[in-house]
Parts: sequence; C-alpha cells; structure tokens
Amino acid sequence: MSTFAEAWRPNGRVSPRATTLLFVGTLVTIVGAWCLKPDFVPGPMDVIRVFPKLIQEGLAYQLYISLTTNLQAIALSCLLTIPLAYLSVLPAVRPFVHVLCKGRFLGITGFVILFTIFFGGGHALKVALLVFGMSMFLVTSLFEVVESIPREEFDHARTLRMGGWRSVIEVVILGRFDQVLDAIRQNAAMGWVMLTMVEGLVRFEGGLGALMLAEDKHIQLDAVFAIQAVVLIIGIGQDLLLRALRRAVCPYADLSLERR
Repeated sequence: MSTFAEAWRPNGRVSPRATTLLFVGTLVTIVGAWCLKPDFVPGPMDVIRVFPKLIQEGLAYQLYISLTTNLQAIALSCLLTIPLAYLSVLPAVRPFVHVLCKGRFLGITGFVILFTIFFGGGHALKVALLVFGMSMFLVTSLFEVVESIPREEFDHARTLRMGGWRSVIEVVILGRFDQVLDAIRQNAAMGWVMLTMVEGLVRFEGGLGALMLAEDKHIQLDAVFAIQAVVLIIGIGQDLLLRALRRAVCPYADLSLERR
C-alpha cells in the first residue's frame, strides 16, 4: 500500500520521511491560509517586521519576567499538589482532595483582592494567582491518575508481601511516574494561557501579558501577533523539554503504544 494511502488509513504506518513531509505540508497550508487573511489581520511579514520595534521596547526582558514567573508557579504547583495526590490513597485525605478538584471551576479574577490582602502586590501576587489556577487543574489530573490504578496492581503488591506504604511507593509513585510527568507537562502548557491573563491583571513588573495588553490597547495587532508567536515558540520549547525528560526518566512508558 502506498505511503499516501497509509496516511489516510486509521493507525496507518508511514515512514519518518513521509511524516516530515506531512508536517511541512501542514505548515505550508497554515501559512498559505494566513496569507489569504482579511485586510485588518496582519500577515506573516507584518509580524516579522515588528520584532525589531518590540525588542527595542524590552521584549527580551519582558520574556525573562514571564518565563521566571511561570517556572516558579510550575514548581510551587508541583510541590503543593503531588504530595496531596499521593496522600489521596488515605481515605481520610481523599474527600479533601476531591473538594480541591472542584476548585478548577473558580475564576482567578474573583480572587485578586483577596490574594492582594494576603500576598501584597507585585510579583508575589502574580505567582500566587498563577499557582492557584494551575494547582486546581494539576491536582485534578494527578488525582485521576491515582484513582485510575486497577485493583489488580495493589493485589499483586500484597501477594509480594508489601506493606501499605511500600505498595504506595511501588504502585502509585514509581508505577505511575510517567503519567505524573505527562500531567505536569499538560498543566505547564496551561500555565502560559493563564500567565498572560494574570500579567494583565497585575502589571506591576510587566511581562508578556502586560506588553500584549498595551499593544492591544493601541490596536497594534501586528505586535500582538508577534508576542503571541513568542509565547507559542517558548511554550513548544518547554513542552519538548518536558517530553524529553519523560522519555529519559521513563523510557518504558511508550514501548506498548501503537504509534511508537
């Protein structure tokens, strides 16, 4: 069967070269569709030409602020939620974690004044809002990872004469570490979405979100698109690094997948 036919067959197998060609074709199609934009939408060349202006306005520094803020929020979210998710194996802790999972429906905007009172303004407020938003989704993902472990795995641990906590270490922590890294990777990507909104709410030290809102206020859509492109590139780079970490730490995780 030809490579083209395999590409349109469910779970078809194509060569790495064909996969590369498909990716390139997809990018060309997207850029081509972008060039057929309405007049009020900036084109690819408009976005490229605005970068020198943004660099002069401090784009690199604003990127540094956003990147450090996001990394701090990811680290704090992991420190807060991973132990809670593992402790959900205790019946006494499980209802508390279950209630926390419902917090993902709460909007960050409604907590700005309350968090300002507790954490003050500036950088601490931004990190606190971002950690709150990310932690609610991350604890939900991690809780689902723990809850989805089949009973047979715990039974197998008991037949090996493992105690309660030894079973947790082997089955929950070590046995599902690849899924924990996947959950962190997905929620880290969500952090970039929240970050621009949080930086728009708290503009004390700037950041890409504050810069984007300033350009949007003056209807500089080419600059807005350029900042969005920077966020997209940095986010993809972060995602690739976390994926590489997962493959290095848990090389066994993808061995049984259909498309690996």
